[in-house]
Parts: sequence; C-alpha cells; structure tokens
Amino acid sequence: MMNILVQGAGALGVYFGGRILEAGYNVSYFVRERRAAQLEKEGLVINSPEGDFTSQDFKIYTTPESVENIDLIILAIKGYHLQQAIPQIQTIVERTGAFVLPLLNGVEQLDLLQKAVGKEKVIGGFAGIIATLNEKGHVVHSNNSSVVRFGALHEAQIEICEKLAEVGRNVKTKILQEKDILKHMWKKYIFITSFSGITSATQLTSGYIAENEATLAVAQNIVYEMSMLAEKEGISLTEKEIESMANNIKIMHPEATSSMHQDMRKGLPLEVEHLQGGALRIAAKHGVEIPVIQTIYGILKPYENGRLN
Repeated sequence: MMNILVQGAGALGVYFGGRILEAGYNVSYFVRERRAAQLEKEGLVINSPEGDFTSQDFKIYTTPESVENIDLIILAIKGYHLQQAIPQIQTIVERTGAFVLPLLNGVEQLDLLQKAVGKEKVIGGFAGIIATLNEKGHVVHSNNSSVVRFGALHEAQIEICEKLAEVGRNVKTKILQEKDILKHMWKKYIFITSFSGITSATQLTSGYIAENEATLAVAQNIVYEMSMLAEKEGISLTEKEIESMANNIKIMHPEATSSMHQDMRKGLPLEVEHLQGGALRIAAKHGVEIPVIQTIYGILKPYENGRLN
C-alpha cells in the first residue's frame, strides 16, 4: 500500500489527507511543532457536506530527518512558505525516494521543485476546495465539492500516478488523473489570479464585481493578460475557453470570494508574490507588458505580510 506524507496541515492538507486516511490508506503529516501539538490534542476533524470525519490514528513528523518509508509527498502549503519548505522536501526525498505532488496555485513551484529534487520527482497538480480552519484547527468545508487534479510530467511518474488514481477511486472526494495537467494548472492559475486579485483589491464578493461593468472589466482583463502568458508558455487555449474563464465570475454565488480576500479580512499573509508576482516574472521573461496585473500587484503588495500596523 502506498505511504503518503502530507506536508502542511491547513484546511487543504487536513481535508484531502483526511479523506485518504478515512479510506484506509497510510497517511502521515509533516508540520511545525505548534500545529503538531494542536493535531495531537484535537486530532484530524473534518466538517463537510461530503461527510464528517474524525481521527487520532495518524503519525506526525516535525523534522525531515525522522521521516521514513514515504512514497508520495502531498505538498499542501501556501506559496509564501515554499522557499523555506524546499530544504525539508529535499531531505525527505533524499531519505525516502518519494515523489512530490505540490497542490499550490500558480506554476512557478514546478520549476523550483524540479531544480531542488529533479524533474522526474515532481508531479503536476492542484486542488479546488472552499474550506477554512476554525480556532481548534478543524476543517470547515463550505461548498458541496472538492477536487485534486494531478498528472505525470515525466515518464518515471506513470506508476505512482496510477497508484494515486486507484486511491482516488476509493475516497469521498475527487482525486482525478489528467493527461494534460499543465493546461489544467494554467487554467486554474489564470482564474485564481483574476479572482483573488479583484476580490482582494476591491474588498468585494463576486456579486458586486459581476454587477459593476467597470470592475468586471478589470477582472476580465486580468484573464486576458494571463491567457497571453499561457500562450507564451506553450499552453494552447481556445477563444471559448478564455471567454468562459473571463465570464466565470458572473455565474458564481454572489457571496463567493477568494481565499486571498478571506486572508486579507483576517489580517493574514497573502499569496500576492506567488500569484500576481509570478505572472509579472513570466511576463518579464517573455518581454511583454501586463499592466492590469501590475496595477493589482501594486495595490496588494503592501498587505503581503498581513495586516498593516
């Protein structure tokens, strides 16, 4: 049976790791000392329309040198924690030979991780869920669905991806193998850069944005700029796909908002450097301008480390 290590125990890591644990697979967690103490006290607790789940039966690691017998690392951290996590991931991969499945938004993490542990070790993927942790560290899942999409980026990953696809057939969530995972990742990156940017910069939910033509146009222009970057990176998108992403905000629940906006409300750090900043770095690489994203980046950058004092 595959042994899975979830690195990070925020809402994303607890939810998907918990669902895999619930199905009877071997799941352990790699977390900081403070979170480890909370998990040992409270256990894994999921409150969800897909079914509630509680468990105390899992192993917790707090040092990479103690990790053993791992086949797959599911990396469930925020983009702003990636740089400090890379040395830990390197140590675990060197000790165990594990593959790494990062569930971060954006695309820059692939290159960073591939340079750290080798191209053959980094699987493509991302997650979709609306969930948060409450004060006890329990997951509160607020929409009716959740999904992890993943796919091989190297022929050495075919076997581990087939094993993960088998896991996906037995869990109370969607864990789906995709052939063209890079395109799926870019489509998520395009939308989340627009949605996180516009909701956070305006401090508004999707309903207000969709009803205001000028504000909606800003969100749509971010989609168009991001789609241009995708094309520069070799990702082929149809006009229909681009227009669908540009108009997605119109069909969302009026109260829907981004996790970045939620973090901003709470005074927490933002993934602005990982998302909008990453887009600016890709644009610079190709020598193109993305003025709308640059403006949103400038508005949000002061809040990158949380609430201003």
